Amino acid sequence: MHKARKRFGQNFLHDAGVIQRIVQSVSPQPGQRIVEIGPGQGAITLPLLEACGKLDVVELDRDLIQPLRNKVAGIGELIIHQQDVLKFDFRALAGSDHLRVVGNLPYNISTPLLFHLIDQSSVIQDMHFMLQKEVVDRMAAVPGNRDYGRLSVMIQYHCKVDPLFRVKPGAFTPAPKVESAVVRLTPWQQPPARLDDLASLSLLVRTAFSQRRKTLRNTLKTLLPAEQIEAAEVDPGARPETISLEQYIRLANRLARMDVQED
Repeated sequence: MHKARKRFGQNFLHDAGVIQRIVQSVSPQPGQRIVEIGPGQGAITLPLLEACGKLDVVELDRDLIQPLRNKVAGIGELIIHQQDVLKFDFRALAGSDHLRVVGNLPYNISTPLLFHLIDQSSVIQDMHFMLQKEVVDRMAAVPGNRDYGRLSVMIQYHCKVDPLFRVKPGAFTPAPKVESAVVRLTPWQQPPARLDDLASLSLLVRTAFSQRRKTLRNTLKTLLPAEQIEAAEVDPGARPETISLEQYIRLANRLARMDVQED
């Protein structure tokens, strides 16, 4: 019997009702390119493979690989990538296809993993993830909400965020100390607004939320003077958590233009 490893952030899903709801939410179809992150003991792997006939999985823990092969033997084609998912190249896997990505994500790497995935969102059709509920709340938060922050802005620039349902700790072995939630992320075919430079948005948002209780005039003073903030039709006296995605994009476009002028 495999013992869950804390260093891999392992919590194995065993609740049949939750597994069924996840698979129904994904609605896998034959011929689709589906990739599962962290298949673990195969709770979701098995029904996904039964539905689509072929499945790629990314698993770091080599001790789980042979038991997984044994579990799905004769069901379909399972392609196992024994790699660190934070270094995994989803673009190379996709080729000319679009991927559907599914996973019960390790909570200890969920935020960097989400950023790794949105960097490659051009080859992703959609993503269905089990995450700590607090992370899903932050991803879906709107301006003025205490959960609204850098993750909200950056994820919502790249994807439509649909929280689906909550999952109690008892659905896992071992039970985590937090509540979980399942979320669907669908990359936009067209971004919500025209952005001149993604790096400028990332820098601006990271800087703004580094001191979220201060005003934009203070947090952004090393990047944008108050008159440039006003020129983007944003109040320099506002706090970062009150500024919408569209306003951050306007600020980022100002920053990008200033950098070009300085060069």
